[in-house]
Amino acid sequence: MKAFALATAAATLLSLAMPASAQFAKTEDAIKYRQSALFVMGQHFGRIGAMASGRAPFDAKVAADNADVVASMAKLPWAAFGPGTDKGGDTKAKAEIWSEQAKFKEASDKLVTETAKLAAAAKTGNLDAVKTAFAATGGSCKACHDAFRNK
Repeated sequence: MKAFALATAAATLLSLAMPASAQFAKTEDAIKYRQSALFVMGQHFGRIGAMASGRAPFDAKVAADNADVVASMAKLPWAAFGPGTDKGGDTKAKAEIWSEQAKFKEASDKLVTETAKLAAAAKTGNLDAVKTAFAATGGSCKACHDAFRNK
């Protein structure tokens, strides 16, 4: 019984010690995952942007629903920027993601924070609050793209 408990504990510790990138079978899987998460986030963010800019009528429920998706998706792609995922696949990621990891982490954390603020603003049903939060979130996206994404 002790041997089984010891083996179980060892297996658990080994699984916890694996890097986040180990969750992807191939680097291409990680790249596709992060691109997919960012694509979905962008689609929902665009719907809010259409309302914020007046290209679509403001619907508080639709804005709140889309902002919730954006905030949820903003948490996902970062684990897929693991070691070795800078090459192998169709990626626009700059090398600075891996050489300036603290700066990249700061940018990703800022995006997560701003999208949470956007979701909170959308829940108020106030278009002006949505516009303000949308602009701040968009600024966060742009800053990260400018620093860490190839054109």
